[in-house]
Amino acid sequence: MMGILDNYNDFHKIKYMTLKQKQQFAKEIRRFLIEKVSKTGGHLASNLGVVELTLSLFSVLDLDRDKLIWDVGHQSYVHKILTGRKDKFDTLRQFGGISGFPKYCESIYDFFETGHSSTSISAALGMARARDLKNEKHEVVAVIGDGALTGGMALEALNDAGYTKTKIIIILNDNQMSIAKNVGGMSRYLNRIRIDPKYNKFKDDVEAALKKIPNIGKGMAKYLERVKNGIKKMLVPGMFFEDMGIKYLGPIDGHNMKDLIEVLSKAKNINEPVIIHIITKKGKGYQFAEKNPGKFHGIGPFDCSNGELCSDSCDTYSGAFGEELVKIAEKNKDVVAITAAMRDGTGLKEFARRYPKRFFDVGIAEQHAVTLAAGMAKEGLKPIFAVYSTFLQRAYDQVLHDVCLQKLPVIFAIDRAGIVGHDGETHQGVFDLSYLTQMPNMTIMSPKCICELKYMLKWAVQQKYPIAIRYPRGGDSGEVKLSPLEGFKPGKWEFICGEGDIAVIAQGKMVENAVLARNKLLDLGVKVKVISACFVKPIDELMLNELVQNNMKIVTIEDNIKHGGLGSSILEYVSTLDKNVKVSILGFRDEFIPHGKLDILYKLHGLDVEGIVNSILKLVK
Repeated sequence: MMGILDNYNDFHKIKYMTLKQKQQFAKEIRRFLIEKVSKTGGHLASNLGVVELTLSLFSVLDLDRDKLIWDVGHQSYVHKILTGRKDKFDTLRQFGGISGFPKYCESIYDFFETGHSSTSISAALGMARARDLKNEKHEVVAVIGDGALTGGMALEALNDAGYTKTKIIIILNDNQMSIAKNVGGMSRYLNRIRIDPKYNKFKDDVEAALKKIPNIGKGMAKYLERVKNGIKKMLVPGMFFEDMGIKYLGPIDGHNMKDLIEVLSKAKNINEPVIIHIITKKGKGYQFAEKNPGKFHGIGPFDCSNGELCSDSCDTYSGAFGEELVKIAEKNKDVVAITAAMRDGTGLKEFARRYPKRFFDVGIAEQHAVTLAAGMAKEGLKPIFAVYSTFLQRAYDQVLHDVCLQKLPVIFAIDRAGIVGHDGETHQGVFDLSYLTQMPNMTIMSPKCICELKYMLKWAVQQKYPIAIRYPRGGDSGEVKLSPLEGFKPGKWEFICGEGDIAVIAQGKMVENAVLARNKLLDLGVKVKVISACFVKPIDELMLNELVQNNMKIVTIEDNIKHGGLGSSILEYVSTLDKNVKVSILGFRDEFIPHGKLDILYKLHGLDVEGIVNSILKLVK
């Protein structure tokens, strides 16, 4: 028997479906999502939680005119299904396929491209201001999760919207989760509203009663308004949103389409900023995702029948970091760990369990996390901020101004450095070397293998200045056995193997590819030396002096963009030596890197073994 989704091809028809048909449609969409994401991997739990919300938005809005912005965008799969990409879901997050985030090149209904949190209200407010200046008439809607609301940018946008009274609709999707369970004062505040839904009924009753009083004077009207506000403050202390000047509606059951459509229709008729607080369940409709929404937030291919991952687990850099940090903290009571809503992803789960008073999850607030660490370091603690490369860039000024300027001993454990694959442009960690190398007082390290990361961390904790240790997602390939360097001296590199008149200076994960390339070149009669740049900053000037004096050709390899990275630093230094030495830089081009498997992306940029071999062969021709 054919379902609604089988014949679906036009989102305009959603408005004319009956409620019963929409409810059936929601069930079919959930089955579709589970089936497709189980094969490709992706953000499952967040999308299962917004099925009814998305259908309700499409029932009320006219997307040929109205604008709909998804915060982060990892919950936009249903939106993609409804806007013509249902038949492309087998290619989700695959190279050349559809992205896991909104992309205007895929659909004109992806109104704003994103991949990081807390941006939707600012973008929506900008679009609404443009609408008003152009004297246009349409709705602008932002959908933001309660986890993203901890981001300072979201609060800045709320403050602006409430002050100027620009008409926008904000959907607060409250599932008590970001990737991990939400923390902080905002989360507690929303929880108080969740458990006291009688507030809004009482508020509406008071407002209705005031409207029924005929011809009351201005003085009495102001008095009654103060009474109403006083009652509001008693029932929900602070009334955060309304005190900011934003009309609050809710909380609403985010899986009840009848109520959702009704409140969305009501919000369209309010000529000021409105926030609709909806309660949803992350992973809704799939028992394994409901029980473990963190696991199914971003997941690889899995077995639908039991929710188990298809791929075998292996040792990872994140896991090794977390294990070693627990051991270090046992001996050093000054060591504290900080994360921005990434406890499990950065390997800090066991640290949080063992040392709860020394573990700080600040929510999605990277800027605050960095300056919090600076304050702790100033008072003699040893803070380690574990953060994904793509998210640390959100706190650029805090690293520069609050840590490096004062030369404070904060350790940045930069996870997911280099390309991460399927999440695409917004998550590829290929910029951190470029923006960190320009910062005075910053030392940057990069381990060539998992075991070396542990030694780096132990060494870094003993130092008294800012240190960034950047390492990739996943683990070692195992194709080459690399022995870890156990002792470190700033600006001192490690000779790995080889001989000849070509020096290959590789950083981090690229050392492995450099060794494999060296072995292939040896078979072709070309000899090269492989050097591990365990310190990206400072560079090993003594070794470079020696290489230049011996008239060696230099090839640099890094999993970072070429501009401003390791190769740029080496080229800049060599140029001061007044020697005619060839320096060839291998890295990612000056462009955003799409989603896809790692081996495809490395090959695309000439950073696979074959690409490195070909680049070196060109030097000897």
